[in-house]
This record gives sequence, structure tokens and C-alpha cells, in this order.
Amino acid sequence: MLSLGSGGAKSSKPSFVSYVTPEEIKLEKDLPKKEKHPDLLPGEVVFCSANPILKYTQDDLSQRGIFGTLFCTNFRVTFLSDEPKQEETSKTFKNKLYGENDIPLMCVDHIYGVYDEKKKLITGSFVKNKYPSKMIIHCKDLRVFQFCLTFTKEEDTKKIFQGIAHHCLEEKSLKCVFAFSYAGTPSPEMQRKQETIMFDSPEDWTQEMKRTKAKCRLVTENENFELSQRLPKYFIIPTALEDLFSYQGKGLPIWCWSHHSGCALFKASFPLMTQEDGDFQKHLDTMINAVAHNYLYSVKTEDLSESLPTILDIQQSYNKFKQFFLIDNSTDFWMSDMKWFSSLESSGWLDIIRQCLQKAVEVVECIDKDNTNVLITEEEGTDLCCVISSLAQIMLDPYYRTLMGFQSLVQKEWVAGCHAFLDRCNHLHQKDKECHSPVFLLFLECVWQLVQQHSPAFQFSETYLTVLSDSVHVPIFSTFLFNSAHHRESVMKAESPLAQSGPLSCPTVWDWSVQFDSKAQNFFFNPLYSEKVKHEKTARKTHKPKHQRQLSLPSTAFKTPTKKGFFKDETDSLKKMLRVKRISRWMGSPDSPVAATREFYESWQQRPLDYHGLLLPCLDGPAVRVWMQRYLRWIPEVHILGGGSMAVMTKLMELLNQVQDLKRVLEQRDASQAAKFDHRPHLQNRLFSFGTSGRLSSSFPFAYSRNRSFKPIIPTGLMQSLMVTDNLASQEDEAS
Repeated sequence: MLSLGSGGAKSSKPSFVSYVTPEEIKLEKDLPKKEKHPDLLPGEVVFCSANPILKYTQDDLSQRGIFGTLFCTNFRVTFLSDEPKQEETSKTFKNKLYGENDIPLMCVDHIYGVYDEKKKLITGSFVKNKYPSKMIIHCKDLRVFQFCLTFTKEEDTKKIFQGIAHHCLEEKSLKCVFAFSYAGTPSPEMQRKQETIMFDSPEDWTQEMKRTKAKCRLVTENENFELSQRLPKYFIIPTALEDLFSYQGKGLPIWCWSHHSGCALFKASFPLMTQEDGDFQKHLDTMINAVAHNYLYSVKTEDLSESLPTILDIQQSYNKFKQFFLIDNSTDFWMSDMKWFSSLESSGWLDIIRQCLQKAVEVVECIDKDNTNVLITEEEGTDLCCVISSLAQIMLDPYYRTLMGFQSLVQKEWVAGCHAFLDRCNHLHQKDKECHSPVFLLFLECVWQLVQQHSPAFQFSETYLTVLSDSVHVPIFSTFLFNSAHHRESVMKAESPLAQSGPLSCPTVWDWSVQFDSKAQNFFFNPLYSEKVKHEKTARKTHKPKHQRQLSLPSTAFKTPTKKGFFKDETDSLKKMLRVKRISRWMGSPDSPVAATREFYESWQQRPLDYHGLLLPCLDGPAVRVWMQRYLRWIPEVHILGGGSMAVMTKLMELLNQVQDLKRVLEQRDASQAAKFDHRPHLQNRLFSFGTSGRLSSSFPFAYSRNRSFKPIIPTGLMQSLMVTDNLASQEDEAS
């Protein structure tokens, strides 16, 4: 789609899409144009439009682009080209809700105006003086759009610029989000996926307790949010805990997961206290004691607010990091290339990912090696607690590495767990920057690191994670629209303006049929997933065998509870001693947890890798990598034709298919054995209808480029300033 008209290489013939220059537009703008309209979704209405608009290519130095009409609706900003539609092969991976020239309003990150070739950040729809000649939109999915407003009538320029700025930047009410218009017109395709456990009923929580053999109790007293509006509707606590209504649920240890040994992981909100809070301190001690009683009278606590970056630190670090991927033109990209890796490291984002994974490994060590209860805390208990508890469960439990298991985990720890998606993602464009932070994206980044290092252990692919990160900013799904369970229920009970009977009903993000057809959803699955085939009746016990890892790890010093013959004072003394010893080891010197975790990782690494057992990440410097698919998919200069992870995946799939074909040939004499080996027919040949590895790009399946070279083009002037030798320049010309 991009013109190669300027650059260090020889000019190539234009692609089949006709790009025009401003001079050519001057000749064409007065010609009569056939009015076009976008295909609208149910409930979508057009606010304003303008024509002619020039949509620039990324290489804006050539001043080339596509001529068309720019629209702003209650769902998106969309650009329709005036070029006649060309015959082309339909995309296999196509989003039903928005296309490559559509920007969901919630996905707009920043808008810039260009005045006299100077770029200025737009903070609102009110403009004192003249309107900009060019509008640049940076998206939260890291796309960059540039629109020239020079050739539009002044009245239309004012209307479209103010409309887009108002609907994308100004604070709004939650009821103005498109989800509530879209929900008023139910679609037959919106079907809830029953395989994903939603954790919105007591039965869901009871089922999870049975699956993990948890020895805790279910709390239903908050069903009408009488206990606290910040707590889940249903949740699980230690059986020894009786006092629920003190301090509005603050400090309540909420169960996350139970280990096969009997110990468990809990999380709680511990607000900042002063020295005068003596009564509340006693209340917290009671909470900790209840956790200790869950197993072996032992508990290790960790305040994540002290050991991990703050919410503000995460936001500031990501803001620096993402700037290196929001590319306005080729020159800016190549200028940043000289110090790109050092700049990424200096942003601190990769280090925050490493810290979160490190903390999760520490939690896993306490649970799996020491068989100790763990209680993680922070002020609200719904941010970093969600990150660490989710990562620990993925490392410990192979069920959460399946697609449905992972979605159920997000529902349990994040959605039902009351993560403030609305505030953290800033869906309503609030000016209070202290509450904004990409905490959920940080979690997905950490999961991606695990997927990269241990791909056969995960049923879902990195494409699934990338799509999930994009879906957070699509204003249709109820999954990411609210701050808590109480917030969701109170809003959804409101009457729909389009359907005056019954409560609102928005689709969840897990109903992927709303966005993709079944063929596109195949990209969500990892074809190299090492699925554990087990036909015994006890298939549910796959995550809780007597693990071999315990044979090579030091066993805990306290394996049995105190004997019944002890006097009460001696028993209480032993309980206190055990708790103090366990807590002091966790809260030791800053270097000791890292050293102990390193030993734990090395011991695990020496054993044969079991993709359905414990899984630990490597945290050495080079091991923590940049999520290339998410961050580089829209930058043509780095696309590799016939290369990248997609090419490797295609080659591996070819080998996998050959192996499976051989298995069928060998086992076709025995029908039962053949069925055993052929239990995943829908995963086979997934990539071959999309093209061979030689024709696929490293950006596949997201960015599609037609009839263009994938070789990076360095502008001639920049090449000279970088002191590139004539030899290299001539080689580049010959190659093109």
C-alpha cells in the first residue's frame, strides 16, 4: 500500500492502488465525485464527514497518499477511498467490526495538528485560531494515520476536525460509549462461549474449588454488595475466617488458587496505615492468621506496593516505550535506528516486565518448593495483585495455558476480581492521569514472554495475545468497560434506550465470532502445542500428580502439623515460630530472594522439561524480549518477506503435517489408535491456504502489503548524513 517514490533506491513503478500528489489533487478536486458511505454497524450513526481528504502514506516526505472521504461516527473514525475497489483476494484474518482504515474512538491515543510544518498536540476540540493543515492520529494499537485537510472547504475542515477531536479527546459519560448503542440491536452471532468460566455464579467458584481441591469456603454474603462495592460478588476465603463485615471488607484474604500439597495463594487489599491504626492492625493480624491456618500454620506475605513499581511508574515507562513504535515517516524511523535498543532499555518497560516475572517466580517457589501459603497485598488489591497471582497460576497450572483456561483465568482474577478497566485504560478520556496505567497490557506482555520461551506449553498463540490487547480498546465488549462487579451490574441494569424491556446485554470479548469468522479464529491456536492426551476417568487430575520435581528439590522442614500431644501453649508457640520464620525469610535482605529464586530456577532447569508441569521463565537480560508482532506490525520498513516468526511457523507446520501423515499411515490398521493420534484435525494445515512461507511477511496476519518491495528503503539524504559508503548505496540500488 505504500509508495516508494522517494528514498535511496531507484524509483519503482506505482502499485495498483493509485497514489496522488497534492499537485494532482488540485486538478481533481473540482471534479464531481460519487458520494460514498461506510457500511455501518447496528446502532452506528455518522456524526460528520469531509471530502476531499488526502490520507498520507507513512513516508510523508513524498507527499503521496490516497484521496477520499473522512467520517466520524459514534463508533469510529473511518476513511473511504475514492478509488474504485480493486479485485483482490479476501483477507483470511479480517476483523468484522473495523478495517485497516478504521479507528475505534476508544482506540485513539493522541491527536496532533500540523501548523506551518510544526507538530502540536491537540488537547481538546476548541481551537482559538486557524485549523491545522494536517491531522495526525496516534492509536493505542500503535497505528499512525495522517490526513491532509488543505484541500477541504474551510467549513468542512472545521466540522470534521472539531468532531473527531471532541469525540476522541473530550471527557464523556459511560452511557455515550458505543457498546450501549450496539447492545440495543442483538445479533444472532453473539453467542456466549460456555467453555469459558465466567465466575459470575456460586457454581463457577464451587467448580474451581473442586478442580484444585481447595479447603476454603465460598462467600455469598456480598451477592447484593452489602459487604463492599469494591469486592467481587462471590469469592472464596480461608475457612478459619469468620469476621467479614469489619472495615468494609478491607484486608480480607481472597483465595486465588490451591496447590496439590494443600497450601494456597491469596490476595488482599491492605490500605496504607498510620501508627494510630492499632485496631485495624489487629484486624489485619487476624486475616493473616486465618491464611496461616489454611495449611501447616505458615504464611508468607508480600506487599507488592513496596517491591514493584507504582501504577504511575508503569504508565510513565510505557509512554516512553511506545514512542519508538509510533512512526510518522521513514526518516524518523531510520534516525531512531542508531540508538534504538538503548532507548528501549532506558524506558524501563522491559525491566518492569522482568520485575513482575521475578516476583511471580518468588511466589511460585514459596508455594511449590516450600509448600507455604502466600498472601500478596497492595492498597487496592486489584492491580499488581492481579498481575502476580495470574502469572503464578499460569506457571503452576497447565489448565491456564489452554485457550479456555486462560480466558477463565482473566475472568476470575481481572473481571470478577474487580480490576478497574475503565479507569486504567482511560476509556472516558478523563484528565486525571494518576489513575491511568496499562496494567492489563503489562500482564499480557509477561504472558508473551512465557509463550516465547515455552511455546509448546501454550495452546494459544502470540496472535491471540495481540488481538486480545487490541480488543481492550474496542468499545463493544462488556469485559473491559467497568471498574468492578458492582459497577458493571449497576450500569447494565439500566434500561436500554433502543429496547425498553429488560437490562442491557453487551457481548463479552470471549465471543470471538463477533470479530472473526471461524477460519480467522484458527490463528488463535498454537499448532505446536504439546497437548497431553489422557483418556482415563481422572483426566481432571492432570495438573496435580506427585511431581517428580520434589525428588530433586530440598523438602520443606515442616511437613506435618503439630502433634496432638502438645500442650496448647506449646502449640501456639510453635505456630508463631513457624509464621515468623516463614515471613522473615521472605522479607530478608533485598538480594536474598533473587539469589534463592536463581537457585530454584537452575534446579528446575536441570530436570527434563515437562510442558504440563511447573513452568519458569528465564529472566537473564537477553531473554526478556520486545513483543515484535504487536509493536512492529505496522512499520513497513521492518517487514521481512518470507521471514520472521510466521515463516518459521510455516516450516514447522510442514514438518508436523508430514509426521502426522506418517502416523496415520502406520496406525490406519487400528481404528482406535488412529483416532487417538487424530484428535486435533482442525489444527492441521492451518497456514497453507494463506500462502507459502516465501510469500508471507513477518507482519502476517495483521499488515497486508500489496505489490511492494519489503526491502527497507533509507532516504538518500539520511544515508549520506549517516556516512553510508557508496559501496552500500550501489548495492542497494542493484538489489532494487
